[in-house]
Amino acid sequence: MGLRPVRMVKVGFLGLKEDEERTLTVLHDLRVAQVEPLSPEAMAELGPERGPETLRQVGDETLRFRGLLSALPSVRAGPPRRFDSVAEILAATRTVPIDAEVGELKREDDRLVTEQKASADTVQLLERLPFYTDRLEYLDSPNFLTFYGEAPSEDYQAFVTALPPEADAQFLLGAAGETVRFLILLRPAGADALSRLSQARGVRLVGVPRLKGTPAEELAALRARSLEVVRRRTEIAARLAAIAHEWYPLVSAIGEALEIENRKAEVVTKLGASRTAFALEAWVPERDVARLESVVQRASGNRTFFYRVPTKEEPPTLMSNPRGVRRFEFFVRFYSLPQATEWDPTLVFSIVFPIFFGFMLGDWGYGIVILLISLWMIAGFPGARFLPKFGRNFVKMIMGPKGMQQLAYALLPGCAIAIGLGLYTDEFFGYPLLHTLVGYAGHDPAKNLPTYLLIAGFIGLGMVAFGFLMGALKEFFHHHPRGVVAKAGGILFAFGIAFFGLAVIHKATSVSAHPIIVVWYAFLAAGLAMLLFGEGIQTGMMGLIEVVSHILSYTRLVGILLASVILALVINTIGGGLVLGGTVVGIVAGLVIIVIGQSFNVIIGVFEPGIQGARLIFVEYFSKFYSGNGKVFHPFGAARTHTVSSLEPEGSLATGPIVRTPGE
Repeated sequence: MGLRPVRMVKVGFLGLKEDEERTLTVLHDLRVAQVEPLSPEAMAELGPERGPETLRQVGDETLRFRGLLSALPSVRAGPPRRFDSVAEILAATRTVPIDAEVGELKREDDRLVTEQKASADTVQLLERLPFYTDRLEYLDSPNFLTFYGEAPSEDYQAFVTALPPEADAQFLLGAAGETVRFLILLRPAGADALSRLSQARGVRLVGVPRLKGTPAEELAALRARSLEVVRRRTEIAARLAAIAHEWYPLVSAIGEALEIENRKAEVVTKLGASRTAFALEAWVPERDVARLESVVQRASGNRTFFYRVPTKEEPPTLMSNPRGVRRFEFFVRFYSLPQATEWDPTLVFSIVFPIFFGFMLGDWGYGIVILLISLWMIAGFPGARFLPKFGRNFVKMIMGPKGMQQLAYALLPGCAIAIGLGLYTDEFFGYPLLHTLVGYAGHDPAKNLPTYLLIAGFIGLGMVAFGFLMGALKEFFHHHPRGVVAKAGGILFAFGIAFFGLAVIHKATSVSAHPIIVVWYAFLAAGLAMLLFGEGIQTGMMGLIEVVSHILSYTRLVGILLASVILALVINTIGGGLVLGGTVVGIVAGLVIIVIGQSFNVIIGVFEPGIQGARLIFVEYFSKFYSGNGKVFHPFGAARTHTVSSLEPEGSLATGPIVRTPGE
């Protein structure tokens, strides 16, 4: 763990053609190398690698086994299997004879699913036709079209009135009620007008299917057929389960082995080769270079030449943070992935964001509610199906389930801080509950505004100065001396302007009365000169304005806290006044205002502190040092589940950490 992404180096392999397959197996199973196209200098000495002749056969068999695995139900696969060569894998594929039966069963099941859905739709339609008792074949004619429709009574009347005379529409109505159910018969020439009117008037139309008997007769037949379809699908599922019990372990192992070979084939196109040798280049975390070289040499009998590739390319980025901090990588990736050669701000974000969130929320009632909601999100939204549909769709529109879960984890420490601060200030949904119960006098933010503004100002000063410090170190490591001077000047100017501002507030700007003011004047002058020297006059002057505005921007921590407190106070005052009024109407209205108002404030309590807390870090802090636009590190390979490596007797290559790829 650190404030930097994992250090990357580019390495190359030059080996014998006969060792190519084993080398690729090493790279796949270790999962520490991002294979890159061979550099033009190396490719000039070699030709492109064409790959073995078995590639097409491997591709065909991969598609075949993907189909089998999608058709067969999963069962316990048993111990992993080992395949020592592509030829052995292809030989194993010829021992699986179940394609014809599985394919036929799957196609039949798909047909039955389609029939089952169509039958269910038809049954639903016929159940709405109790007002039609004649045979359905009477509605089937080439001279007219027949539709079943539903509409509210007022919409139905407007719909009928708007139909053009040339449609020659005839209606058969169901029982009168708020919803009108009807059959409409009309000439084909009026179909377009009918379609437009139904959409404009909110009338739902469904074509009547071609059936011969009465609705009651057809319903009985469809229900009987539905039972037969269910019985046959049960038989198919049982037969597929029996086939899977016998064949799934082998099919899953072969399928995984084929997928691995397919991944190798994709990498092969990046290699260079001659008749007797091959070469490849890859980005590898520096911590894994020695282990990778050791395993490759062991697999090839020390016949592979391993070397580091000097390059000025920007390496891919691999962030390495402990599990708790890793939760906050979601926010950093959302903004922009850091470059491999700059700071990884995840650790700082994981510390500062919860503090900002809790400070701006500042109410132990809201903190407990949001904490419980976060735990519910982490648990996978149990019971979410009982929520209103519009609520579920709104949540999905904002963020996917995985993102919501990551957000919930990140909010947990912020909720804990909000609960602690709320207990200190005695804010419980904007009500001084502790004072009422035990006489505790909380530290009311509204009555202690100068103190809270001072705290926010010092937080802003610290974050801005720390951002400049990170920027100065970045410029130093990238050998930009003028950049170092500019960032250091930003630190001096930030401290100078902050403490000079305090001196102005306290009317202590006289050097004779307060000699310490000389220090802040010196900081202001030195910071101004260093910024102008390091960034030029125009950019430097913009930097001065930016320093002031960024420090002051942190006062929004107090602004959002007070907004929440005052809004809760308004809700409680209005709603509580109505409840205490004593009338039934007033009590109901007051409770509605309190429930809806506090729910609204809870929603604001998630969005405002969350958005503004992240913004203060992204803009006021990141802007001092962060470039972003890094390239994600994509190591070649994937975890084995049903197979083991062919390179070691026990099926494993070597001990050591596996690179964590995004999403794992």
